[in-house]
This record gives sequence, structure tokens and C-alpha cells, in this order.
Amino acid sequence: MVVLKSPVNIYEQHLESNDTNYTPLTPLSFIARTSRIYPNLTAVVHGDRKYSWTETYERARRLASSLKAKGVRKGDK
Repeated sequence: MVVLKSPVNIYEQHLESNDTNYTPLTPLSFIARTSRIYPNLTAVVHGDRKYSWTETYERARRLASSLKAKGVRKGDK
């Protein structure tokens, strides 16, 4: 099993987490961030098809745009 580590930022070493240096990621912000850091790594495998983090992010954005265009809004059920 391969464990991926984020690039080490020397300015963040030995810092306690607080609102200034640590913010929890939403699912979309997680995908966006990961697609910038690991654009070509595999994010999703479905059968024989593999999707990179960049492809996953682009698909999520297209889905969101399509739902918005169809009138789906935050809070809809």
C-alpha cells in the first residue's frame, strides 16, 4: 500500500492547529486541493477505467454546473 504525504511546508512545521493555519476542507475544496498537488495520480477506479484527481475535479465541477443550470439550489431535496 502506498501512503501519500503532502509536500512539507517549512513554515507550517511545529505549528499548533488553529483557525489561522488550519481550516477543515469541504469535499469540493479537498478535490480541488488534491488535484493541484497530485493532478495525475489515480483518484477513482471503476472497472477498467481510472480517473485522475484532475479528471475527478473537472467532473465534479461539470456536475455542479449542470445541477445549477437545472435550477437545483442549496437546501433542495
